[in-house]
Amino acid sequence: MTMKLALLTLAPSIAICLFVYWQDKFEKEPRRLLFSSFFLGMLSVIPTLLLSTIGEFVGFKPQSNDIIWSLISCIIGIGLVEEYCKYFFVRFHSYNKSAFNEPFDGITYSVMVAMGFATVENILYVMEGGETVAWLRMFTAVPSHATDGVFIGFFLGIQKVLGKSYFGLIGLGLTAIAHGLYDFFIMNSEHEEMFVIYWLLVFILVLYLSFKAIRIHQRNSPFK
Repeated sequence: MTMKLALLTLAPSIAICLFVYWQDKFEKEPRRLLFSSFFLGMLSVIPTLLLSTIGEFVGFKPQSNDIIWSLISCIIGIGLVEEYCKYFFVRFHSYNKSAFNEPFDGITYSVMVAMGFATVENILYVMEGGETVAWLRMFTAVPSHATDGVFIGFFLGIQKVLGKSYFGLIGLGLTAIAHGLYDFFIMNSEHEEMFVIYWLLVFILVLYLSFKAIRIHQRNSPFK
């Protein structure tokens, strides 16, 4: 991999990490914990690959000729699998640290884990597809992983404040659906132009909701 290609591969995740770090306006998180969250996100690729393989073995087929089964497979076999593996490391690592002491911290740590995951995934795809894939994923897949992290982190932040254990699971479920829809429309776009439009609408919607979630937790910071 050339230096240019390496920069194109790594730059999106780093830029998003820095953006979210700067959005934490009132109490910055320990850098050591941010780096460890990013590293755990990279490790989360391993259980994701394992669970995805098991999912394929038991019959989940995201590109099935049966459109309904394809949708179910994308939501469960891709969306839920990937998001749970990322959620696990946030919930049982960062969430339990004393530094996680305001709603926005959920977004910060979840995005760090998501970007660790996205970095490894990006490397694998770019090594196979080259520069065109790197540019394409810079504006699609990597930001999509970031919005997934924002969604889960938003609900984990609420859970931390209210002490209601089900909020994180609600966030996980909604994120799995959003992620699954994203992949479903992408995987079917080769056969129907309307799927490209549906994918774009989902992408724009989740971006809008992500920025809204960031603003909500910024306003509700106890350190404001």
